[in-house]
Amino acid sequence: MLSQVRIFLYDSAVNVESKSPLQLENLAYYQLCLVTIATTRAINNLLAVKGTGIMQTSLTVAVYQNFLGHAPDWYKKTIIAFLIVNPIIFLADPYIAGWALVVQFIFTLAMALKCYPLQPGGLLLIEAMFIGMTSPNHMMHEIEVNLEVLLLLVFMVAGIYFMKDLLMFLFTKLVINVKNKLILSLSFIFASAFLSAFLDALTVVAVIIAVGLGFYSIYHKVASGKEFHSDHDHTSDQSVQDMGRDDLENFRAFLRNLMMHSAVGTALGGVMTMVGEPQNLIIADKAEWDFIEFFIRMSPVTIPVFIAGLATTVLLEKTKVFGYGAQLPGNVRKILVDYNTHMDKARTPRDTAKLGIQALIGVWLIVGLALHMASVGLIGLSVIILATSMSGVIEEHALGKAFEEALPFTALLCVFFGVVAVIIDQGLFQPVIHWVLSYEGETQMVLFYLANGALSMVSDNVFVGSVYITEVTAALNDGQITRDQYDMLAVAINTGTNLPSVATPNGQAAFLFLLTSAIAPLLRLSYGRMVVMALPYTIVLTIVGLLATYWGLADITDWLYDMHWIDHHSVSATSDIMNEH
Repeated sequence: MLSQVRIFLYDSAVNVESKSPLQLENLAYYQLCLVTIATTRAINNLLAVKGTGIMQTSLTVAVYQNFLGHAPDWYKKTIIAFLIVNPIIFLADPYIAGWALVVQFIFTLAMALKCYPLQPGGLLLIEAMFIGMTSPNHMMHEIEVNLEVLLLLVFMVAGIYFMKDLLMFLFTKLVINVKNKLILSLSFIFASAFLSAFLDALTVVAVIIAVGLGFYSIYHKVASGKEFHSDHDHTSDQSVQDMGRDDLENFRAFLRNLMMHSAVGTALGGVMTMVGEPQNLIIADKAEWDFIEFFIRMSPVTIPVFIAGLATTVLLEKTKVFGYGAQLPGNVRKILVDYNTHMDKARTPRDTAKLGIQALIGVWLIVGLALHMASVGLIGLSVIILATSMSGVIEEHALGKAFEEALPFTALLCVFFGVVAVIIDQGLFQPVIHWVLSYEGETQMVLFYLANGALSMVSDNVFVGSVYITEVTAALNDGQITRDQYDMLAVAINTGTNLPSVATPNGQAAFLFLLTSAIAPLLRLSYGRMVVMALPYTIVLTIVGLLATYWGLADITDWLYDMHWIDHHSVSATSDIMNEH
C-alpha cells in the first residue's frame, strides 16, 4: 500500500511549478486526506486483530494506551498516521510534505479540547526535524527573534496573577452596584477591553472566571440551605431546593452573558496595543513600533470596530437573541449583596493595604508600557517583584503557582516557531504571498485581512499572525514591497488575526481557556453554545474591520503622517534588525 501511495504522490506532484497557489493547497490537502485515511485504516485493521500481534503483547498495548493519555482512540490513530505518512510524502515532494505538516498542526489546534496541542504538535515537529524539513538551529533562531514574546507570557501573566485580588475586588463591586443589565454588560466589555490593552487577555479572562465562579458557588451554597463558609459541592444540583432551581437556571444564563461579553471585550482591547496579544508583540517587534505608535497605526481599524462591538452588545441585550438578555434574579442579587457586606466587614487593614499597593503597581504597569520604559517582559518581572514583596509572598511554592497558567502555552509557542521555520525553509507561503502581492492598494490589504481571518477562525491566531508577518518581512527585505506598504500590511495582518478569530475557541486562547475552565460545565457553556453566542460579534467585527481596512486605513494613515503623529520608517533599519538576529 505504501509503495502505491508513494507512486501516487510522485505523479501528482509533477509540474508543481506550473500550478496556482490555490491548486497547490488543494493538492496537498486532498493527498494528505487520501494517505491519512489509508494509513488509519491499516492501523485500525492491525489493532482489531485479536489473539495475534499487538493485542497479545501486553507491553505494546500498554505503551499505546499511555500514548496521549485519555485522548480518543481515533485521535491517537490519526496522529500515528500523520507520523507514518509524513516521511513518505517528504520523499515524494518536500513542498507538499510541508503543507501536510501545516494542515496537521492546524488540526491539532482545532482539536485542542481532545488533547493539548503541545504533545501531538511537538511530535510532528520533532519528526519534521529528523527528516530534514527544518533544523534545530533555525528553530532556535526563530525563538531568539521572538524572545520578548516569550518573556511577555512568562513574566506578565505571572505578574498579573499577584494582582488578582484587586481585579476581583473591582469586578465584584461592579456586579453588585450596577443593577441595569445593559449598563453592566457594557461595563464588563469595556473593562475587559481596557485591561486587555495593557495586560494579557488570558489573565483578564481568568480573573473574570474566578469572579463568576465565586458568585455561582455562593448562590449555589445558599440555595442548597447552607451558610456562606460551609463546605459544599457546587458541581451537583441535587441539594438545591426546588424554589431556587428556576433562579439557578436564570443565574447561569446571566453569568454566561457576562462571560461571553468579557471574552469578546478581551479581543476588542487586545487588538489595539502591542501587548494585548502575543502576535501583536511579534508584529510590533518586526515593524519597530513602540507602544504608542502601534496603537495609533491600528486606530483607523480598531476604533470603529470597538464602537461597533459596543453597539452589538446593546443590540443583543435589547433584542435578547443568541442567548443574551438574561437578567439577574432578585433573590440571587440579595444573597450576593449580603455576601459582599459580610466580606467588607471581614476585610483587615492588611487586606486593604494589599489592594492599595496593587492599585499603585497597576499605575506603574500602564505608565511603563505607555512610555516604553523597558521591554514588556521586564516590566512584567518588575510587577512580580513589587507585588510579591509588598504582599508578603516569599515562599517558592507560592511563587510557582503564578507560572502554571503561562508555561504550557509558552512551550506551545516555541513549537509554533518550529513550524514557522518549516514554512520558511520549504517556502510554503511564498506562492500565496506572491499572488497577494500581485495586487495593489486596498485590494492587497483586504486579501491579507481575509487570508489571516479565515485561517484564524480554525487555528490559533498567534500561529497565523507570526507566519504571515515573517513572510511579509522577508518580502520587504527582498525589495518586493516598500516600507510604507509593509506597515499597511502589518496592520491588516494584526487586525485580521485578532477580529475574525472570535468565531471559535480555536482562534483565541482566552476563549479556549474559558471553554476548558471549571465554570464552563457549571454554566452549561459548551463549544456549540460559545460559537452561537459569538456569531453576532464575529459577523459585525469582521465586516466592520474589513470595511475600515478597505476604505479608511490608507487615507487616515496618510493624514497621520501629515499630522506627524507617526513617521515613515526606512527599510534599512528593519533589515539591520533581521541581520542581527
